Amino acid sequence: MKLLLPLLFFLLNGCTSKDIDRSLQIKAIDEDVYLHTSFKIIEGYGWVGSNGLVVVINQQAVIIDTPWSEQDTAELLSWIAAQNLTVVASISTHFHDDRTAGIGLLNAKSVPTYTSLFTDEILTSKGLPTASHVFTGDHVLMFNERLEIYYPGEGHSSDNLVVWLPHNQLLFGGCLVRPLAWQSLGFTGDANVAQWADSINNIQSKFPVIDKVVPGHGEMGDAAILSHTIDLVGKH
Repeated sequence: MKLLLPLLFFLLNGCTSKDIDRSLQIKAIDEDVYLHTSFKIIEGYGWVGSNGLVVVINQQAVIIDTPWSEQDTAELLSWIAAQNLTVVASISTHFHDDRTAGIGLLNAKSVPTYTSLFTDEILTSKGLPTASHVFTGDHVLMFNERLEIYYPGEGHSSDNLVVWLPHNQLLFGGCLVRPLAWQSLGFTGDANVAQWADSINNIQSKFPVIDKVVPGHGEMGDAAILSHTIDLVGKH
């Protein structure tokens, strides 16, 4: 992620750059679901937090989006091991480094990594580490349907995916969705703003009952985040 909206770091968790604990943060947000938040300093904006998940399925851990650095990815692996869990997969929801920075390290540690074919092609074109596994199709079920990976269309990026956890009625919207505190779409350098709202509408049609929504940055909320994102697209 190259640019974010002005003063964004004041909006993330209500913190200024002086207030933020910049170490990797991990907390439980639902049954067998943990939120990991890593931080990176963005020139002109201070420290910005990036969200991902750890989903536990039968004592196995699935990482949804790597932390924002290899160091934080290594720390996340250590935390997972301390919970007596085995990492069986990491899934990155688009090509930006707030989703993929740990892929190379995970590959080196023989952790299976996954992206869409679309994301794989972008990472390859940029000379960046690519996942060890690639999936195709707009709707992919994994781990006995505990995870549903869905491509709703372009928005924040051409390859952005969301991950649905039906057991928890929880949507990981990644950077395709924007938290209620934001009053801008943020970085749109790789966006397709013209299709963004349609992609959110596709999510609402695909998953009509959503209890929790986790955005790529900022505070989690409920399905109102989806409508809020559509409103922001209309104001762009």
